Amino acid sequence: MGRVKALGVPAVYWTATYLLRGVLWVVGRWTVTGREHIPPEGGLIVVSNHLSNADPPILGAAVASRRLRFMAKQELFKLPLGIVPRAYGAFPVRRFDADVGALLNAERILKRGEVLAMFPEGTRSRTGKIGEPHPGTALIALRSGAPIICCSITGTEALHNPLNLLKKPRITVTMKPLARFEPVRKPTEQQVQDAMNIIFDAILAYLPTEYGGAYTGIEANDPDGDNPTSN
Repeated sequence: MGRVKALGVPAVYWTATYLLRGVLWVVGRWTVTGREHIPPEGGLIVVSNHLSNADPPILGAAVASRRLRFMAKQELFKLPLGIVPRAYGAFPVRRFDADVGALLNAERILKRGEVLAMFPEGTRSRTGKIGEPHPGTALIALRSGAPIICCSITGTEALHNPLNLLKKPRITVTMKPLARFEPVRKPTEQQVQDAMNIIFDAILAYLPTEYGGAYTGIEANDPDGDNPTSN
């Protein structure tokens, strides 16, 4: 029975992912840049900013070629609705806490050559501005040494109101590779902070200024360099 369930999870994921791709083409104006940077195999960490509850499936639809495994807050796994994230292949994590079990599960996923997707902010933004990152993503990146793809998502904050679908919101996902970190089994707090700054700077680099990080005073950059408010 357990094996049947395990086999059914990828089927649910791929069905939902390709249905969503079709919906996005019909009801939205969405653009994906940098998909060619996704390696065809091997452990991989995909990180992104987080504007909407729709970001995980949209990120999966943007990557397209490989199945993503997501950490999701443990509250989502309560029955009866808990069957949804499990069917999608997500696994629970205690947010804002040192959840060793989730950390080890993430590392096992990477060792099996799968793709781990993470949102360093830990929760979706309520303001449309980028939030403060938490160290879990950098810790896993340092301990595993896995390659990293940084994603910048814009436009999904409009999906908070379903009526906005009538306006065909413009959604973009921009991907860029980040040089992997040398594996460190027991990274120091400073190493984790430095790694998180590098990862988050890569996400910020392709976000318009209006999404800028108010929590530090750092502004998001204009990749074309023509934004008069950027440094």
